[in-house]
Amino acid sequence: MAPVVLALRRLPNPRLTGLGAGLFASATMLVLGFLDWLILDGSPLAYGLLFLPVSALTALWVRTADLVTAPISVPIAFAVGVVPISGGTGGFGGQAMAVVTALAVQAGWLYGGTLVAGLITSVRKVRDMGRRQRATARPTAPQRRSAP
Repeated sequence: MAPVVLALRRLPNPRLTGLGAGLFASATMLVLGFLDWLILDGSPLAYGLLFLPVSALTALWVRTADLVTAPISVPIAFAVGVVPISGGTGGFGGQAMAVVTALAVQAGWLYGGTLVAGLITSVRKVRDMGRRQRATARPTAPQRRSAP
């Protein structure tokens, strides 16, 4: 096998529940939002670029039974993480308006990450359905009857 494939197989392969995947994505995006705010003064480009791999990891690490939750939890995580970089002032109303504005301005990144998560979970689901179909289509060996 190629060394890249062997290196990828050594990486952790967690299986998160739907709730766990949502919490992972939200916590990661919140931390990345604060780091972006501290280091890059809230760069929307950096935040959007960091959102794409988080979306992919969330879709890859969610359990097969909870695949539908990844494309749902990823946009929520984006909204959670955009709070630190939105730059709102003037109390709760000003902060809420800044978050809504940031979500509208960065909608391309939001749609892109959601599309990444949706494509990965769709491919995983199709592969799982094929695996199940092959498992049920295997001919079973005839059982021998024991002589009395």
